[in-house]
Amino acid sequence: MNGETNLNTLLNNMKPVLNTGSYVFCTVSNMNKIDLNQIVGLFKEEESITLILSKAYADELGLEYFNMMSWITLQVHSSLEAVGLTAAFSTILAKNNISCNVIAGYYHDHIFVLKEDADKAIHLLYNIKS
Repeated sequence: MNGETNLNTLLNNMKPVLNTGSYVFCTVSNMNKIDLNQIVGLFKEEESITLILSKAYADELGLEYFNMMSWITLQVHSSLEAVGLTAAFSTILAKNNISCNVIAGYYHDHIFVLKEDADKAIHLLYNIKS
């Protein structure tokens, strides 16, 4: 199952869902004290390991973070080869002064926005049509 590549189909069927909770981006130099089951996202960079965690778990570990985020999942199986989806929704959000951090999973795209922008972002994403 490769996922959808047609931009019009993706935009008309993406059904954004706001996940419950508050999320934060943190960095660590090693994973020694990190429970992999508690991680929402992970990316290894040259400088450090970036983790996306629930705020509660980051607080439990005493990790530093700067912003609380909301996590939006687009409930359409987008192909990793799809062209234009990220550009379409990030443009709408940018025009409304909403910063977004995007993670592409195998099945879905995930968007992290500042907690205070979540409701507005969901409204804008829900109303995108091709």
